[in-house]
Amino acid sequence: MDESGVSGVSPNNQVRIFDTTLRDGEQSPGASLTSAEKIDIARQLARLGVDIIEAGFPAASPDDLEGVRRIALEVGAPDGPVICGLARAAKGDIDKCWEAISGAAKPRIHTFLATSDIHMEHKLRMTRAQVVERVREMVGYARSLCADVEFSPEDACRSDPAFLVEVLGVAIEAGATTLNIPDTVGYITPGEYGALMTRLIHETPGGKDVIWSVHCHDDLGMAVANSLAGLVAGARQAECTINGIGERAGNASLEEIVMALQTRPQVFGLTTRIDSTQITRTSRMVSNYTGMHVQPNKAIVGANAFSHEAGIHQDGMLKHHSTYEIMTPETVGLSQSNLVLGKHSGKHAFRVRLEELGYELNNDELVQAFKRFKELADKKKVVTDADIEALIADEFYGPEELFALTGIQVTCGQPGMPTATLKLRGPDGVEHVKAAIGTGPIDAVYQAIDHIVKAKATLVEFRIAAITEGIDALGEVTVRIRREENGKRTFGGHGADTDIVVAAAKAYLSALNRVLAYTGYKGHPPEGEAAAIKVSSATGEPA
Repeated sequence: MDESGVSGVSPNNQVRIFDTTLRDGEQSPGASLTSAEKIDIARQLARLGVDIIEAGFPAASPDDLEGVRRIALEVGAPDGPVICGLARAAKGDIDKCWEAISGAAKPRIHTFLATSDIHMEHKLRMTRAQVVERVREMVGYARSLCADVEFSPEDACRSDPAFLVEVLGVAIEAGATTLNIPDTVGYITPGEYGALMTRLIHETPGGKDVIWSVHCHDDLGMAVANSLAGLVAGARQAECTINGIGERAGNASLEEIVMALQTRPQVFGLTTRIDSTQITRTSRMVSNYTGMHVQPNKAIVGANAFSHEAGIHQDGMLKHHSTYEIMTPETVGLSQSNLVLGKHSGKHAFRVRLEELGYELNNDELVQAFKRFKELADKKKVVTDADIEALIADEFYGPEELFALTGIQVTCGQPGMPTATLKLRGPDGVEHVKAAIGTGPIDAVYQAIDHIVKAKATLVEFRIAAITEGIDALGEVTVRIRREENGKRTFGGHGADTDIVVAAAKAYLSALNRVLAYTGYKGHPPEGEAAAIKVSSATGEPA
């Protein structure tokens, strides 16, 4: 393929960004996404400008296959990103992967097989010769279906380098167009990774005719540093995730790699096609959908990334921003708007601001969002960009609303018994009212929701954050809940409102809706203990 098609020899200074948020990122505990949520994120990744979207692992489940297939059809346009699916080095996996991605204008099959002695002995129970033969057979089979094939030797950084050279040479001979060197367990250091990449590029037969890729995990906090070391050594594809989410400690963070290359061109001399002004919006979308909070001190997208409190820092910033900022907030999509929106603002001004922030809403969605905006403006003097983004996230970036909050009233104080009365609209359109007593107002709200929804779950994380300063600030709540009968499965939820109790209710209900969507619940509100057990039963573990 030519340079724009991603396969083949990469331009000397252009790094292809391979986003695996929807595959490796979704494997984070609590980051499960529905097919509809994956579509929304994939569209935003395309706006961000990523070159390749690894949309999922089609053989993992029918839902994952359907999600990848929809992304391939709806996002994989000729002028869009490559749509990639992951497959083990097995014919059944590769067939399902091809079924899912074949509708894309630019499809890619990504297959992998472990090459470290510890994985071959204890997991695969295969000899080196058997691994070599499997790679030859399965990469060749993948190439017979798809012209763009990526191969990854799993746990490459704990593998014998000489054996890696042999395996990768066979993969190239069988038709692989991209070779990815994963630090699967986050074990290696930047110097070691750069040296390994240099050796593989120069010693692997045919290594000069393929694209080399980096894929690093953050178990020792070096994923981004290792990725940059690999790029300096000659790799021209970086595999990463939004907010650095992923298994265990996560993956290399897309925003950190991109902004490092953009901010230090004199060091790296490398470029990407990423529109960095879309970074903040993408980060917030992924955080809201997954329910995974971004810590305040997170580089690039954290709440404190462009905040200055120390007096000497503030003095320097007032004199010149470059004294304490190596990039401006605007470069990553944090706007400094002079357009003040409030209760007197009209729909036109609101629509223009949404477009400036990168939101494309149809007429019905605009009416819906404007109604929420006016409700918020009645409670606040000034509605900021951050308020608008939180409002849009709360209104449109949630799971399917099987149960929706239509009314809430709480009483609390001391002495007394905190009590909450909830009104929820069920999937059949019927409204259900329940009152409950708790240790506090939010506990009472959650008890009432549980009485109505009956999707048993345990709250494992609860976070409250103010979007802006001031007593009238819009509050955001993110929660994570665990299935009672399946401790390994967690779900996230997000809610925003000027009333933090209402935001908490929305967040919890959002997470429970994800539970119900996961179980395939579409029926009438459950009644009685037997129905409650039916609603909360799960169907196995994801791969």
